[in-house]
Amino acid sequence: MTAHYKYFSHMDCEFFPCHKGSDGKDFNCLFCFCPLYLVKDCGGAFTYTERGVKDCSCCLFPHKKENYGKIMERLKEEMDKK
Repeated sequence: MTAHYKYFSHMDCEFFPCHKGSDGKDFNCLFCFCPLYLVKDCGGAFTYTERGVKDCSCCLFPHKKENYGKIMERLKEEMDKK
């Protein structure tokens, strides 16, 4: 079985690559909206704005191909808490 479902790169997107610090190589667009955004301690590189909004614009964690398993495991942990 292949693992192609773990990675998708949409190079034709007008925002690609959408994060500062990324060169676009191996940029995973699968989690365009991070499924861990609402998790307080998500493990990514985020900050909070002066208004208290979570700012993930410098976070590349969900866009790295090798982090698919980590994200899915973390989602499972969060679901098990509920």
